[in-house]
Amino acid sequence: MSGELQPTRSRRLVSPSPEETHRLGVKLGLLLHPGDFVGLIGDLGAGKTHLVRGVAEGAGVAQSEVASPTFAIVYPYAGRIPLYHADLYRLTDYDELYATGFLDLVGGDHAMLVEWLDRIPQAAPRDFLRVTLRHEGEDARSLDVEAFGARPAALLEAWLG
Repeated sequence: MSGELQPTRSRRLVSPSPEETHRLGVKLGLLLHPGDFVGLIGDLGAGKTHLVRGVAEGAGVAQSEVASPTFAIVYPYAGRIPLYHADLYRLTDYDELYATGFLDLVGGDHAMLVEWLDRIPQAAPRDFLRVTLRHEGEDARSLDVEAFGARPAALLEAWLG
């Protein structure tokens, strides 16, 4: 679904360090509302986990609770707002995703962070924020952020200006 869409708004920036990527995540986490969906794309080691840990912190989740949900597929966190963290790495197609019950969670009274969204792009709702992280040297990472829809565009504007 998302592959056919054109972003409403986009922004590119470079984070010079894992710490800065974490700080960017904290800022995003402070802005999230129930219903927000953030898809993360990037190779292994691209910084998705640093960003997720920051978002969780900003959403009021204790850092000790944040873990990769690779084997559970989806992990819920309790914070300022409910936050669901999903990892689609092990899934191969939409039918497999459907069988997990993941789609029942989309659009609920919580925010969602979904790693490896590129593996099953149809997992994204119509309105969502997509963050693609890429290596730009040893520590630096580029973040290409695309908003699809009005609420994600407002979220992007509040997050990165």
